[in-house]
Amino acid sequence: MKKIYSLVLASIIVCAFSFQSCQKKAPEINKLTSEEVSSGWKLLFDGTTSTGWRGYNKTEFPTGWQIVDGTMHCIGSGTGEAGAENGGDIIYDKKFKNFDLKVEWKIAKGSNSGIFYLGQEVPGWQIWKTAPEYQVLDNINHIDATLGKDGNRQAGSLYDLIPAKPQNAKPIGEWNTAEIIVYQGTVVHKQNGEKILEYHLWTDDWKNLVKDSKFPELNPNWADVAKEGYIAFQDHGGDVWYRNIKIKELE
Repeated sequence: MKKIYSLVLASIIVCAFSFQSCQKKAPEINKLTSEEVSSGWKLLFDGTTSTGWRGYNKTEFPTGWQIVDGTMHCIGSGTGEAGAENGGDIIYDKKFKNFDLKVEWKIAKGSNSGIFYLGQEVPGWQIWKTAPEYQVLDNINHIDATLGKDGNRQAGSLYDLIPAKPQNAKPIGEWNTAEIIVYQGTVVHKQNGEKILEYHLWTDDWKNLVKDSKFPELNPNWADVAKEGYIAFQDHGGDVWYRNIKIKELE
């Protein structure tokens, strides 16, 4: 009888502990903790409106993007860059110089997008002619994952220049965390908490890297990345979702 009582009591304790664990609140999305606020982090997306965001070379937020369920959702056209008529790239309407940027992203099957930084607005151009790109991609199903060199078009990579290593992107439908740190020319990409690449703008190594890429054909001065610029999300014709977009400006 004592043995049965002990087993019942143990079961009750386990159930109570499990209930309390389940009762713990999941982290709130599009919110800053008190520690983040005190250390200088700021939200770039409130989860309910497009405040602060607009289309690249536009004054309004494009209809091809929706604010839904606490995310900024690019509505896929299924026709790549050619399908961006109602969408197009979006930018946060402030330039940043030295910063730590964190973003969560989720991709649909076969989709492609990207996070641009230090970008410039030039009439008649697209932002990729002026800005480095943190690649956002379905590595399994999108053809870009097998193009380029050594995986430098896969998720987290400096697009078409430096591959993300280790390649630790989560599968379609799951949230990934991207982090981009820019400080006096040093740039670090992180993915899901791991450092995946580092490079240094305006150096000879940087200029040689760009010289051997496709970018000089698109813009002969592409290597001369600006010291201050816009953060942007790419409409590449596929469904992609962004949330928890926050930045800390660095001195």
